[in-house]
Amino acid sequence: MSPDRRDPGTRRLPAMEAIVAVATPPGRGGIGVVRVSGGSLRGLAGALCGDMPEPRRARLVEFTDAGGEPIDRGLALYFPAPHSFTGEDVLELHAHGSPVVLDRLVRRACELGARPARAGEFSERAFLNGKLDLVQAEAVADLIAARSDAQARAALRSLAGEFSRRVEAIHAGILRLRVEIEAAIDFSEDASEGASRDVLARLFAEVSDRLDALLIDTRRGTRLTDGLHVVIVGRPNVGKSSLLNALAQNDRAIVTDIPGTTRDVLRESVLLDGVEVSLADTAGLREAADVVEGEGIRRAHAELARADVVLEVTDGGAAGPADLLTEAPAAARRIAILNKIDLAGLPPRREEREGVVTIALSARTGEGLDLLRAELRRLAMGGEADGAFSARTRHVLALERARSHLDAAHAALRYAAPELVAEDLRGAQQALGEITGAVSSEDLLGAIFSTFCIGK
Repeated sequence: MSPDRRDPGTRRLPAMEAIVAVATPPGRGGIGVVRVSGGSLRGLAGALCGDMPEPRRARLVEFTDAGGEPIDRGLALYFPAPHSFTGEDVLELHAHGSPVVLDRLVRRACELGARPARAGEFSERAFLNGKLDLVQAEAVADLIAARSDAQARAALRSLAGEFSRRVEAIHAGILRLRVEIEAAIDFSEDASEGASRDVLARLFAEVSDRLDALLIDTRRGTRLTDGLHVVIVGRPNVGKSSLLNALAQNDRAIVTDIPGTTRDVLRESVLLDGVEVSLADTAGLREAADVVEGEGIRRAHAELARADVVLEVTDGGAAGPADLLTEAPAAARRIAILNKIDLAGLPPRREEREGVVTIALSARTGEGLDLLRAELRRLAMGGEADGAFSARTRHVLALERARSHLDAAHAALRYAAPELVAEDLRGAQQALGEITGAVSSEDLLGAIFSTFCIGK
């Protein structure tokens, strides 16, 4: 790590007020956990549990209210600072999982000086105390929200620091570039005289290659975390709703021979080999027959504007909807679906010509659906799920800014003063710092941690 990025445990803040929250999901269960962090917990533990337990040893105690009456019997665990999740003193109360019991424990802790925790405040304190960087803190939320084995494994890789280490390696490479450039500022009038052109060219190439590779993997991690948004479009009666039902393996959409049956956007989430795919079936693209259908078509065009993948469905001989896809993002991948091959007596197939993938299938019989599922998974992962880490859109945007600054620095090296080169390199470092939280604002932290569940 660079000198301004301290190792976990060395960035502890002054003792903060105690916070409390239920750390287990809402509802009834065999066990519920109430977590208290911060402040001086000995008095609170003494009043609530009879005494402070030994560090990291579960102790059976009776939890009591202000009048000494029992609330429940359960386990108390104490994790002294800095060896806890938050880096502060942490007391966990493991009671029976009745919402009434857990609420009484929270209210009792508040009577003893704690306050209810905000959403994500425990993870926020772990970040502020250097126990996690920002990527790892976000990975905690991603792990909790994981809906597949692939998502859970990816979140664990980010939590273990795989993503952060790659960011740090690029940061270190840019730091070396800055050292070379700023040495030229100090000791020469020309950067090329104070720093070897060959050395600078090699360093720029190494950092650029690492940054490009990380961008590819981060986009893949974002798709794995957020899912792939797939929009199904086509003219009426080409089998769009049948395709949605076939992929979702249920009768989510109404299927009839009447044009204009689908009037609104129908959405369904499915898991394809551990990859979440959000499917959106849209109204048939044509001139609207009435006001209601017209609104459905307007919504179809709006859905296209945020598509990752567009499935353009035809029944083989009908004209395709390509002339109606002007709203689709330029980066959206398009797959031509030739449906109803069972009626034409054709075999399922996948072919690619000039970068355009065409898949022939039958939504009614299921022939060829395996080809489409494999293609969607390939687009979602950009390769294999093994080795992927969880990521978010903000990470991609920060890496793109870093890439832009790096390109500007490389270009400026040929014609500009070395001070301008150094400034662009500093901008690239700052963009990378926003990913791990080495550079952050209160607004950014507030936006990130507000999406966490309370108790984490």
